[in-house]
Amino acid sequence: MQRTNWTEIEFILKGLSEYPRAEKVLFATCLVMYLVILLGNSTLVLLTLLDSRLHTPMYFFLGNLSFLDIWYTTSFIPSMLIHFLSKKKSISFPRCVVQMSVSYAMGSTECVLLAVMAYDRYVAICNPLRYPIIMGKAICIQMAALSWGLGLLNSLTETILAIRLPFCGNNVINHFVCEILAFVKLACTDISLNEITIMLGNVIFLFSPLLLICISYVFILSTVLRISSAEGRKKAFSTCSAHITVVTVFYGTILFMYMKPKSKDSAFNKLIALFYGIVTPMLNPIIYSLRNTEVHGAMRKLMTRYWFWRKQ
Repeated sequence: MQRTNWTEIEFILKGLSEYPRAEKVLFATCLVMYLVILLGNSTLVLLTLLDSRLHTPMYFFLGNLSFLDIWYTTSFIPSMLIHFLSKKKSISFPRCVVQMSVSYAMGSTECVLLAVMAYDRYVAICNPLRYPIIMGKAICIQMAALSWGLGLLNSLTETILAIRLPFCGNNVINHFVCEILAFVKLACTDISLNEITIMLGNVIFLFSPLLLICISYVFILSTVLRISSAEGRKKAFSTCSAHITVVTVFYGTILFMYMKPKSKDSAFNKLIALFYGIVTPMLNPIIYSLRNTEVHGAMRKLMTRYWFWRKQ
């Protein structure tokens, strides 16, 4: 079958076009949440770069996570906000592919990065004397690079397979954004290979990191329970609490999306997907800084430096 020229293809993002008032409410809500995402995550990136007390493996990976969340949300929220207020909700083929590939790459990278962060906590608690040696600067950079590399490779593989498909019908995506599975389902040819690779990618990048995270915390729990003092156990748990919360929110939302009963209300399903895409990146910096005295101290130091410069 002859393929259509990419420049001639457009997709319609249906979103909640049947509920125009709801779209206006979503516009205001998502705009505020996006600004919170940018402010919170860019602040954490800035703090991990400027404050020497945060030049540790945990905050290095946290800086990567915050940087990733900025890119992930920026790949789709600005265009989604425009579509909320626009009558024409079309997106060109190249823009749709870029949006789809970037968000898929960031999502895959985040899964691997959360597993790397769990390993960091495992070494810190189960092998504290060798922690500076095992989690040296070079190793941390390599582990972060591996996370980004695997995520980009997964996205590149899925994207190349997707863009080779022919599209010749009514290209309406029943979503707010270009999502890879919805994208390939619009093709007018057999998509079995695409569906298999997407399923394999989900298993590898969702459940393999989750398994590694669970194994890490089994060893962490075993080590913590052997600590004699209650204060020591509390301190050990406190170093993991933020990461456990982030993992719970991240995977809890995904598992809810996949395991909930099939709903006939497609609007509800789209809102759940939107929650996963926006709320999780918004909560990450809040979770990591809420009761973190090191982040609070770095923030006070940065604010003091800012006011000092203002007075000069």
